[in-house]
Amino acid sequence: MKGTRTAIIYGVLVALALGLGLAVNQSLPPPLVPSVDNPGPMGVRALYLYLEESGARVSALREALEGSGLPDSLRTVVVTAPSGRPVTEEEAGALRSWVSRGGTLVYLVSREAKARQPQLDSWLGISDGPMLAPDSEGLPPREKDFTGTTVRVWVPVGPLRNVERLRVSLDRGITVGRPEAVPLAGAKGAAVVWRVPEGRGEVYVLAGTDLAENRRLELLDNLRFWDALAARGPLAFDEYHHGVPPKPEPPSARGLWVFVAQGLLVGLIYAVSRGTRFGPPRPLVVEKHRSALEYVRSLGWLARRSKVERELVPELARQLRRHMHERLGIPLTLPEDEAARLLEHSCGLPAADYLAAREDLVRTMEQREIRPSDYTRLARQYARFENLITGR
Repeated sequence: MKGTRTAIIYGVLVALALGLGLAVNQSLPPPLVPSVDNPGPMGVRALYLYLEESGARVSALREALEGSGLPDSLRTVVVTAPSGRPVTEEEAGALRSWVSRGGTLVYLVSREAKARQPQLDSWLGISDGPMLAPDSEGLPPREKDFTGTTVRVWVPVGPLRNVERLRVSLDRGITVGRPEAVPLAGAKGAAVVWRVPEGRGEVYVLAGTDLAENRRLELLDNLRFWDALAARGPLAFDEYHHGVPPKPEPPSARGLWVFVAQGLLVGLIYAVSRGTRFGPPRPLVVEKHRSALEYVRSLGWLARRSKVERELVPELARQLRRHMHERLGIPLTLPEDEAARLLEHSCGLPAADYLAAREDLVRTMEQREIRPSDYTRLARQYARFENLITGR
């Protein structure tokens, strides 16, 4: 009898929970709009936050691209395959005039025919190109991207100056019909990035939103393209044309029904908690944990016993060169004196300090026994260099 009552109570609770979930309708499908507010795989939220955390002046345009929607202080405007609202003829004219005055427009063309923007496509003469061939060049051994392919930069100009390979979707390229347009990147005759000069400015036309999507942002050199654009000055993403009409408010009867259901659920929980218990209360078990100081002392003792392995010392230099390559674009194969000169030019670290630390590391490696104090001194020097390179 007691088991039957328990089963009935749990059944009522599950039914109420399911009813509330259906009424509120919180389980929405993942968004597919390439918006800065979309944290899903096909959104550009990660790119927006990355640029913001990197110190770039980035913003979102939530007004029409005409009148006050395009301030002269902007340097770059990114239009990411808008599909919620069409770009009007007046907006296309305002964009063209703004680019002619020295602005940079990055237009990510949608690969879906229904989501195309006729005004922008006719201005730039955009049409579909040939299919890209599958290619996994440059991907790490364990990185899997079955729906993507690798394209190479043909003409390293503008934001593609220090870019070699890009990771994009395995789909069609694009063709720009303007006679002055130049294809900058692609694979085997299929172009995915074009440059179109317009007055004192320029337009970069990209096939799809692949370079900005959250799922491929960190692959190959995709981030370098956006870093170069952000370095030019204030950058803004067009969010106005992703907008959709607001959903109608739910009727008041639904809200009243949800309120009544919540009241019944709270009353049922109160009745169960104040009723007969399922068993005698158990004594509270007091758990005693070790203090944090004990863990610190144990780690210190372990570090003293293990001493310093010789392989840790050259790893400091290798890790710093990797940071210099990833953050500043300094090649790993460059000699130390050239790398020191470029490091001083990029972040203000004197080349003499870098070379002195390198000589100290070499002298330490030549010692018969490396003491913990020697490794601590080197680690402190290289940590300071890393903080300067990463901006911390």
